[in-house]
Amino acid sequence: MSSSVLSAGETRLHQTLALFSKIDLLGGVMPLNKLNHLSRLLGRDIYIKRDDLTPLAAGGNKLRKLEFLMADALEKGAKTIVTAGAIQSNHVRQTAAVAAMYGLKCVALLENPIGSQETNFLNNGNKLLSDLFGAQCVMCDALTDPDAQMQTLIDEMQLKDACIIPVGGSNLLGSLGYVQCALEIAQQQPEGVEFGAIIVASGSAGTHAGLSIGLQLVMPQTPVIGVTVSRTYADQAPKVIKLQNELAPLFAIETPAPVILWDDYFAPEYGMPNAGGLEAIELLARCEGILLDPVYTGKAMAGLIDQVRRNPQDTSPLLFIHTGGATGLFAYQEVSAPIK
Repeated sequence: MSSSVLSAGETRLHQTLALFSKIDLLGGVMPLNKLNHLSRLLGRDIYIKRDDLTPLAAGGNKLRKLEFLMADALEKGAKTIVTAGAIQSNHVRQTAAVAAMYGLKCVALLENPIGSQETNFLNNGNKLLSDLFGAQCVMCDALTDPDAQMQTLIDEMQLKDACIIPVGGSNLLGSLGYVQCALEIAQQQPEGVEFGAIIVASGSAGTHAGLSIGLQLVMPQTPVIGVTVSRTYADQAPKVIKLQNELAPLFAIETPAPVILWDDYFAPEYGMPNAGGLEAIELLARCEGILLDPVYTGKAMAGLIDQVRRNPQDTSPLLFIHTGGATGLFAYQEVSAPIK
């Protein structure tokens, strides 16, 4: 990419993001490093963007979204933040922590997607931290229509000055956090390195869509590949496309980049570990001293590893976005015994 194209993309991105209110939760850029040991093992250069190191509430990607979402809530005079997710939601954990920072009440509507009655799953990991940060957690049978269910909860609890933050923080405002992250990546890409693709877990879709739009401005030659954590391509792609289409006009993008998804790695279902994900967790821990989680990043890294092994002829460097979630390790009995 020529410097003139990069400069034009950066300028457009900065100008557009400046139109939105934002609070500073990150305090700087997150590291982008090469995974030297894993790269040697796989025979391909693998880099990692450490969004697991964001500085609040044990880290994670949701803080980028909350910089915009919480600024909006504060401008609206919110006294209560209402959000929703799974009982082991990384998003709920981080939202509860930011609410605590600003002296706001946090109410979280939670589901148990896998029906586990294990004590650790119900009380440890992200649930433990959400409780510590003061979230009032309300259980429901299933999040079938989260926005409507949250509004009903507000009405039933008679919550005053309440602001809803959607599941995963994944609406237009939240996705801006990862449009901005794309600029960080462009500025951090090592000299002489051109990433063949950027790999990220794709769940509520805001991280995936924001990265895609941002990179289309500053690194248009680099595709974003989402590894689905809960849905097939047919069900996940529309969620990413919807957010892309909402973001694109803001940045004068006429046609968003095609959505690329790998959907072979989330089975048996969202929130339930699988062998490939557990093997990836162990491999990263032993090779690099980096912790992944069994719901998102373990499965996303399993996809990356499998695709590298299947395509030895492709030697282009890859960048993995570590979206955090290692606190979830403490909720799953499956990860207490190493893979043999």
